[in-house]
Amino acid sequence: MKIISFNVNGLRAILSKNFKEDFKALDADIFSLNETKLTTDLVFEFPFQPEGYFTYYTNSEVKKGYSGVAVFTKIKPISVHYGLLDHKYDEEGRIITLEFEKFYYVAAYVPNSGDGLKRLDFRMQYEKDALEYLKYLEKNKPIIYAGDLNVAHEEIDIKNPKTNIHNAGFTIEEREAFSNLLNNGFIDTFRNLYPTTIKYSWRSYRFNARKNNAGWRIDYFVVSKNFVSHVKDSKILNDIYGSDHCPIELDLDL
Repeated sequence: MKIISFNVNGLRAILSKNFKEDFKALDADIFSLNETKLTTDLVFEFPFQPEGYFTYYTNSEVKKGYSGVAVFTKIKPISVHYGLLDHKYDEEGRIITLEFEKFYYVAAYVPNSGDGLKRLDFRMQYEKDALEYLKYLEKNKPIIYAGDLNVAHEEIDIKNPKTNIHNAGFTIEEREAFSNLLNNGFIDTFRNLYPTTIKYSWRSYRFNARKNNAGWRIDYFVVSKNFVSHVKDSKILNDIYGSDHCPIELDLDL
C-alpha cells in the first residue's frame, strides 16, 4: 500500500500547475492534502475529485481561504470522522480520520504558532487534545498520523537551528510536544528508518531556498509502535514541485 501526504499551499493554485499529472503518476492508495485553502459557500463543489477515489474534505469555517484538509482513497473507509474528540478543531478544517480494517488514518494540518508565537498557547492545547484523541483511537486499532505537523523536531530537521530557536515550528515547547507524542508509543517513520539523513519537506519560496536545500522537515508519517513492522519505507519526494512543501510517501506491507 502506498500513502501520500502533501501540503499543497492552496489546492486551486496547484491545480493550475502539474498536480493532476503528479497525482496520477504517484498512484497512491490513499492521498491526503493539507492547506487546501478552500471556502465552503452555497454553490461550493470540491474542485478535484479524481476518478477511482472516494473523496473527503473539511474546510475552515472561521476564516476564508485558510487551512483545510482533504483525503482521497481507493479503499472505502469503514467510517469517517472530522476533527478530534467532539469534532474539536473541525471549525478550522484541520483533521479527518478514516477508519480502515487494519488502522486509522488521521490526516492533519497542525496549527502554526504564528508570527510572534501569538497562537502558541492554542497550539499547545491542540497537542494535548490530539494526543488524547490518538490514544483513544489506538485502543481499537493502530494509528497512522499524517500531514504537516508544523514542527522540526530535532536540529537535524532544520537548516539553521540556532537562529530559529524562538520561531514558530522550532520552539522548545513545540519540540517537546512532539517528543511527548513519540514517548507515548508513536514512531516518526522517516527518522526511524534514516536516523542521520538530512532531508527537508518545506522550503521558503524566497532566497532560492529549494535550490540551496535550505529548509525544514515538518511533514510526517507517525505510526503506532505496534504498526511499525508494516512500514517498508518513508520518503520525502523532493523532485515534485508546485508547492513550498514536498509530498511525503509511506509504503506499507499489509
